[in-house]
Amino acid sequence: MKAAIIGYGKMGREIEKVLIERGHEVTLKIDIDNSSDLNEQNLKDIDVAIEFTSPATAYANVRKCLECGTAVVCGSTGWNDGVQELKEYCRANGGAFFYSSNYSVGMNVMFKLNKILAAIMNSQPEYNVSMEETHHIHKLDSPSGTAVTLAEGIMESVERKTSWVNQATDKADEIGIISYREGEVPGIHTVIYDSEADTLELKHSAKSRRGLVLGAVLAAEFLQGKQGVFSMDDMLKF
Repeated sequence: MKAAIIGYGKMGREIEKVLIERGHEVTLKIDIDNSSDLNEQNLKDIDVAIEFTSPATAYANVRKCLECGTAVVCGSTGWNDGVQELKEYCRANGGAFFYSSNYSVGMNVMFKLNKILAAIMNSQPEYNVSMEETHHIHKLDSPSGTAVTLAEGIMESVERKTSWVNQATDKADEIGIISYREGEVPGIHTVIYDSEADTLELKHSAKSRRGLVLGAVLAAEFLQGKQGVFSMDDMLKF
């Protein structure tokens, strides 16, 4: 598999290592200094592009890949409206687009457990739900895309708190998401159900970027030869 890496920072370099470990070839690396190299000529022989940049650049990067007929895996968060638009563009134009707010297998298991727990706790009104998430100081979006996905999962199971999804990205204080940015923390997410009697927590702590990186490379492998829009649910067959 010939891959392009879009966003050649710490995450991009880790992705490169795992691609090479798994026998793939990295033939294009795009970063802020050579962004103009993301063009049809350079993408024509690329099997898949893996994009991890920022909310400000993700839309244009993914759009360019889809316009050039290049399958793309994207892990940038904080641009939800653009994601939906490009999913529609991909379907309409026969492209291949894999998107997830978190590529860790363990985190995606938590997404599923979160929905189950929310459905159970919906019948326990004495508990109030909140969330905490901690990431490294370089992360640009707050709350994290993973926290927003957890909030959306709760909303699928809980009819109360109907403002959660719409407010999640800009009114975290209203829905109980507390965001911390500390050092080089890879990512900690905790869903908390609290009552006068006790506290119940569902928590995922990433030890490094390795889980995210491996998941993204597995997604790139999964995307080969496919058309359409995919997520970790499709790959993991949840």
